Amino acid sequence: MDEHEEMGEFQNVVRLGFVSFFTDVSSEMVFSILPVFILGLPGGSIAALGLIEGLAESLSYMLRAVSGVISDKFRKRKIFILLGYSVSNIAKPFFAAASSITDALLIRVADRVGKGIRTAPRDALISDSVSANKRGEAFGLHRTLDQTGAIVGPLTATAVMVLLGWTVRDVFWLSLLPGSIALFILLFGVKEIVGCQKGEFKFLEGLQEVVKGKFRWLLGLVGLFSLGAFNFSFILLNAKGMGVGDALIPIVYAVVNVTHTIIAIPAGKLADNVGKEKVLMLGYGTFLVSTLLLPTMPRVVASAYFIAAVFGVYMGIVETVQRALIPGYVESRLRGTAYGIYYLVVGIAFFVANTVVGSLWESQGLWASSLYSSALATISILGMIAFNRGVS
Repeated sequence: MDEHEEMGEFQNVVRLGFVSFFTDVSSEMVFSILPVFILGLPGGSIAALGLIEGLAESLSYMLRAVSGVISDKFRKRKIFILLGYSVSNIAKPFFAAASSITDALLIRVADRVGKGIRTAPRDALISDSVSANKRGEAFGLHRTLDQTGAIVGPLTATAVMVLLGWTVRDVFWLSLLPGSIALFILLFGVKEIVGCQKGEFKFLEGLQEVVKGKFRWLLGLVGLFSLGAFNFSFILLNAKGMGVGDALIPIVYAVVNVTHTIIAIPAGKLADNVGKEKVLMLGYGTFLVSTLLLPTMPRVVASAYFIAAVFGVYMGIVETVQRALIPGYVESRLRGTAYGIYYLVVGIAFFVANTVVGSLWESQGLWASSLYSSALATISILGMIAFNRGVS
């Protein structure tokens, strides 16, 4: 790909970034207040929240494996991306009508089904749109636009509730508007690009080709780390426990997304320059710091915001670099499959992480859940050091 072509195709990354921007405005308006909303439903508890998040996200990750493989087989990415975003944007407003934990679970699952359908084909499309030495930057740019939407979303939720007196359920209905804008950009602005070679696609042979050698070890380490990597919901619950009021919880989530956004492009560029494996270790180390801060920081409002900022740095590094790392271990024609398998491994681990952390937190306290996550993070960092020496 020459410089002119690269600049042209980088616009595909930018447009996909804006699709994610408007989708995240929609999503994070909802998700920034969803943990507190779920706790207020009949039967709501921290353990129930962990179970809902774990089930929804694990199903999402499993579907990424399926959509990734299918996009390789048919050499089509955009149709799956469009379908996935459509399902999510239709589902989220229905939280406004939820009256039970079961309702919340079904809607959350539907939203994550949409994410599962779109994510692996989208990541493959991003990697196919730029040359290898620009992938870190491309994924960093995508994360930055994506997370900018994740900043605007919680701020919008807080603004309409505090300034206009809207209810949580009103915010859920409002999420339909930015989601519709995202679909318009995707439909008319994003080009289909598939860097697959011609020839018959055979699933079992492709699977065996992907899951071999160094990529297999990388998947193992990523999966191990993910067994302890809980999601942002627990950072928001911790903030509530530190005295942050319900109407200001979205601001805590905005802090997570601000640091996530700030670090994404620098992390991607650093990964391109010094090595993606090394920068991934830095991300794992940042998560370790955040797990240790949870039980040790003073139980005051300022601590909640500081922990959220550190957690956002971890997310920005890891979610950028892990995705940029995958294409270096597989051929272009199998990238959808590789991303799908990667997300499958992470998704199963994610279910375990959120379920275990939620149960430990509720039954044994914050220290127990933090020690669980920090122990797995430490082992994963040591494993990545050994892996990195083998790659070098």
